[in-house]
Amino acid sequence: MNFVFRLARFIRLGLQHGPRMASKLPQAWRVYRKAGWQGMVWELRRRVRKTNDYANWVATYDTLTPEARATITQRILVMPAPPLISILMPTYNPNPVHLRAAIESVRAQLYPHWELCIADDASTAAEVRPILESYRDSDPRIKVVFRPKNGHISAASNNALELVTGPWIALMDHDDLLSEHALFWMADCIAKHPDARLIYSDEDKIDESGQRSDPYFKSDWNLDLFRSQNMFSHLGVLSTELVRSVGGFRIGLEGSQDWDLVLRCTERIDASQVRHVPRVLYHWRVHAESTARSMKAKPYAAVAGERALNEHYQRIGVKAVAEYQQFGYRTRYTLPDDLPLVSIVIPTRNGLSLVRQCVQSIDNKTTYARYEIIIVDNSSDDPAAMAYFAKLAERPNVRVLRDERSFNYSALNNAAVAISRGDVVALVNNDIEVMSPDWLSEMVGIALQSGVGVVGARLWYPDMTLQHGGAVLGLGGLASHAHKDLPRGLNGYAGRAVLTQSFSAVTAACLVVRKSIYQQVGGLDEVNLPVAFNDIDFCLRVREAGYRNVWTPYAELLHHESATRGDDLAPDKRARFEREIAYMQNRWTEVIANDPAYSPNLTLDAEDFSYAWPPRLERI
Repeated sequence: MNFVFRLARFIRLGLQHGPRMASKLPQAWRVYRKAGWQGMVWELRRRVRKTNDYANWVATYDTLTPEARATITQRILVMPAPPLISILMPTYNPNPVHLRAAIESVRAQLYPHWELCIADDASTAAEVRPILESYRDSDPRIKVVFRPKNGHISAASNNALELVTGPWIALMDHDDLLSEHALFWMADCIAKHPDARLIYSDEDKIDESGQRSDPYFKSDWNLDLFRSQNMFSHLGVLSTELVRSVGGFRIGLEGSQDWDLVLRCTERIDASQVRHVPRVLYHWRVHAESTARSMKAKPYAAVAGERALNEHYQRIGVKAVAEYQQFGYRTRYTLPDDLPLVSIVIPTRNGLSLVRQCVQSIDNKTTYARYEIIIVDNSSDDPAAMAYFAKLAERPNVRVLRDERSFNYSALNNAAVAISRGDVVALVNNDIEVMSPDWLSEMVGIALQSGVGVVGARLWYPDMTLQHGGAVLGLGGLASHAHKDLPRGLNGYAGRAVLTQSFSAVTAACLVVRKSIYQQVGGLDEVNLPVAFNDIDFCLRVREAGYRNVWTPYAELLHHESATRGDDLAPDKRARFEREIAYMQNRWTEVIANDPAYSPNLTLDAEDFSYAWPPRLERI
């Protein structure tokens, strides 16, 4: 029956979407092999939706009209000090058609203040040199150096860097394309943020026929995501002075030389000096030898990336080990020899079977050795549950705190944290069940890092669809969970369902935070947010205090969601719920409208990272 039901859903999709679905079948088959029927149907439904018709999106929102070109040209004319942007382009045996297209995309820039610095790495293809000489001789803004001996991409990039006279450099591959307004938006960002030192944009892919696809609409600067994947490229623009101060491109890091360069640059600047232009300014060429198609095209790049990231940690004094995971990089932070005590706070009212399951899973599966459990008993009246709590209280690492007040989730947790003995606090719902044994080690390792505030986990529904992949502000009007209902086995949008990264907020169903930070911001808000959104508000106050909140996919737990909670929309609770919504919208208006961990090019109407119609950006 299960097979028949799934087949019926598949046929219904085919009838609804016809040819558009047929074109997606090869991708769907690859998804099926990873995530089964459930994953294939989920992915097909996402891809065939009109909201994910990228060609239409490009035509509607990312195609310049003559009026828009005129407006951009006028804005360039009134720039008080337009900076010269030097584009670095190392070349080696490029496809001549692709090479000409790449250079022509630079020459077609609406922003005229550029120079193209090309270093040919001793190409053996006879047609390359005449092409480069022709462009050099016809346009004084194009500079070319021919290396006498092949030295690979880092050496060639350094030779291109020697040609630079501008205060800014842009990195470009010899077969990719720039959007015609790319350098304008970069110059515009430089003018608006004179303290910026690193700037990056969104990107997409382009095939042999000129068809654009697979846009990566990025978040604003996200250090933890950057350490999981090179989200900076493309288009990356860097301060020339900064690049030269760190020694340029390193020999031996070929394949990840750009990532290594930016990692070293970030070590010398403040996070506020990294800026994001949320526009598709770079088109990454898809062909058999390109990493735009697959990292398998350059396996050495993955090895170089591991080295770049591990040496980055060594330089900044962080004890961690990074390794490539097929879809990105995982960092394991080394725990101190003297493990901090973690106080695991579990509020409950009755709910014997859930609490028992929660506690037993912690005891039986958790590899982290030093923890105490604080059960907050909110007026339980079930004799069996009370007997179980009494039995638990006999254990040296368990305490039961009886709280007779009416349900106030914030107050219950605050009271437990106040009596906790640990340096680290874990807030855990009574309907949580541990999956990965190293969940607490993973979360504590991140929480102990400098600059980190709250750490959230990857939570699954019992049917193994995603319940919590980080919280995105503005979704559904206030906040919702990224990639909610994503079937297990899928990587999500640009890998963001499987990579460690920063989010503005995470759920308190399972979070870890240093006790000192919890106390610094005053804990959960008992007055304004007794039941709903207190975790979102708490995370935002932690971020407001200067910390970043991190979500990790490597701490995995089941969430039998709100099994002991009532309905917030029941008549007797609706007024309270609406007050909480109003408080959040008033307190966090700006950040809810512009979540830096999301993109204005992505929708606020669904959790699946579909495109926004229209994007929440200035139109030209």
